[in-house]
Amino acid sequence: MVDWELSRYYRARAPEYEQIYYRDVPERRREIDDEADRLRHLTDGKTVLELACGTGYWTKVMSASARMVVASDISREMIAEAAKKEYITPPHFVCADLLDHCFRENSFDCVVLGFWFSHHPRQDFGGLSELVRFPLKDGGVVWMIDNNPPAEGPTVDSERVDEHGNNYKRRYLNSGEEYIIIKNYFQREELEQILSAEFAVKSLVYKKYYWSAVMGRK
Repeated sequence: MVDWELSRYYRARAPEYEQIYYRDVPERRREIDDEADRLRHLTDGKTVLELACGTGYWTKVMSASARMVVASDISREMIAEAAKKEYITPPHFVCADLLDHCFRENSFDCVVLGFWFSHHPRQDFGGLSELVRFPLKDGGVVWMIDNNPPAEGPTVDSERVDEHGNNYKRRYLNSGEEYIIIKNYFQREELEQILSAEFAVKSLVYKKYYWSAVMGRK
């Protein structure tokens, strides 16, 4: 089920979204660059499906090495921003909700999901995992990245926590427009437990600002 408040937020934020990657914190920047190197290597020569591609930051990284990239997002505004970039291997952009089964089973060597896990309801991690695994070929891998609280800035005040333990945070656009969206954070131990219940975890990198995981089918 689409979270329409979250969808509205990202549609409105599309022109300014990539500011998150270029904040002037050297350690934060190094973590992003390290992940870009890891992803470029992981997708070398592979067919890739990127879910929730946003403005195409990771799409561009993968285009330097992947054989084919299909990049999807529910927001036409995000895809329009992504389409402005120059790519070594031009991606195929698809406007689609990642919560729908829009892609064929066993079709891709790698499925990529950036900065979405923290927006997904805790009570449906199993459903998300099934959706991510479905288009993955046998022997393929999933790569996820998301942020830890320090990446959010000096404050991560919660507006509320629901009965499932989902955290909600107030976000502001440059215009001052406000949205309240689901945004969960995870300690390493909890993340390991959640991911290992659904996937064969090949690696988990957990640093100050970001975490990433490479996983396969169990």
